[in-house]
Amino acid sequence: MPTTTGAIPAVVSDARKVFDSGATRSRAARAAALRALRAMITENQPAFEAALWSDLHKGAGEAQLTEISVVLAEINHTLRHLRRWTRPRRGPVPMALWPARARLVSEPLGVVLVIAPWNYPMQLLLDPLAGILAAGNTAVLKPSELAPETSALITRLVPAYFPDGIVRVVEGGVEETTELLAQRFDHIVFTGSGAVGRIVMRAAAEHLTPVTLELGGKSPAWFDDDAHLDQAARRLVWAKFTNAGQTCVAPDYVLTTPDRIPALVEALRRAIEDLWGSDPRASGDYGRIVNERQFDRLVSLLDGTDVVVGGDHDRAERYIAPTVVVAEGRAVGPEAAHPVLREEIFGPILPVVAVEHADQAIDVINNWDKPLALYVFSSSARTRRLFEERTSSGAVVHDAGLIHVAATGLPFGGVGASGIGAYHGTYSWRTFSHLKPVLRKPLALDTLRLAQPPFTGLGPRLAQRLMRRG
Repeated sequence: MPTTTGAIPAVVSDARKVFDSGATRSRAARAAALRALRAMITENQPAFEAALWSDLHKGAGEAQLTEISVVLAEINHTLRHLRRWTRPRRGPVPMALWPARARLVSEPLGVVLVIAPWNYPMQLLLDPLAGILAAGNTAVLKPSELAPETSALITRLVPAYFPDGIVRVVEGGVEETTELLAQRFDHIVFTGSGAVGRIVMRAAAEHLTPVTLELGGKSPAWFDDDAHLDQAARRLVWAKFTNAGQTCVAPDYVLTTPDRIPALVEALRRAIEDLWGSDPRASGDYGRIVNERQFDRLVSLLDGTDVVVGGDHDRAERYIAPTVVVAEGRAVGPEAAHPVLREEIFGPILPVVAVEHADQAIDVINNWDKPLALYVFSSSARTRRLFEERTSSGAVVHDAGLIHVAATGLPFGGVGASGIGAYHGTYSWRTFSHLKPVLRKPLALDTLRLAQPPFTGLGPRLAQRLMRRG
């Protein structure tokens, strides 16, 4: 049942009271909160699998691989490193301030809001929560109303595993989210579209609240590795059609040379059949589109395209087969010839776009917003280096897709239109903490007299020389 908008200010206020009490600050309290989160997941895995199946037709194997295990890995990684992260570190002091000592002390920000999307409704809600709790904050979670079973499950479980109120959940839709954004938070994490990300950022600006925005976009792939055609095709279709293509870091389109398109298309066809069978509709491992509105949008993108693989769809089941199209034109973004190249697809449609060479592919990528991820399938070290040096993206992955999201030691985030900020592992710790310098200069041996008036004699000149040494 959605939280009433009138109750939301009290929810946020109560979360702040818990934080202000100091209950979350000790290392022991942080570790206990992380263990509670881990227990909430491990003790209810069948329930999470059932909810994800109901919301997205996500099979148990995919649910474990892309949602449950990702969050558990994040929690375990965080618990292993918590003592080191929370330990104050000695800070440098320039010679001009000697004698003095400095420490860098991490402190929690306060109350953090997490607004999660529907495509990975568990992972993208609970993965940032691990870092939030490790940093000593309290949290308010807003699960997606478009994944109702997962939302209801988390809403039921959180009070049982966090009876102290460290974590709270607000269910609902646009109205409830709008009311949440009217409250004062100390950080906001949002994953979703750029349009909604702008709304979140405007609301956060009213309270000067920092944000982490993960926004997606059209993540490209480049292919020229003829020697590993089938392996590359298999990894491409796995990355693209996992969760029926509803993944912010899925390859949105593939760039390759015209002579490679026929062989690549056939390899993609073989890979799809290898992973999901000749009829993916019958596979327990192939997902469905989240709702009719998204289904209708995706089917409309197929109008006027050259469908070379798949294309079958069934509105009653919200099923769209893994589909490959050959797209005309070499532009991506608002100037593209076809809608399939104008907007993020976010579904099981993979356009293959012909370009003359890698340099032209780089021009195509650079003529539109910076993507969340870039995938390069090339046996040439020079080509790999070319894409690394001449493009900008949230991440570059060679010879695979999606896998950087599971790398707990690497930052996950976008750049420019694809996002602001990053989290995962130590980067979550940095995002949800304030690194506070604590400096002490003893009153004895008062060298500050050199920097105080009157500015005559050798003292000021000595102070200036010491300061300029840095």
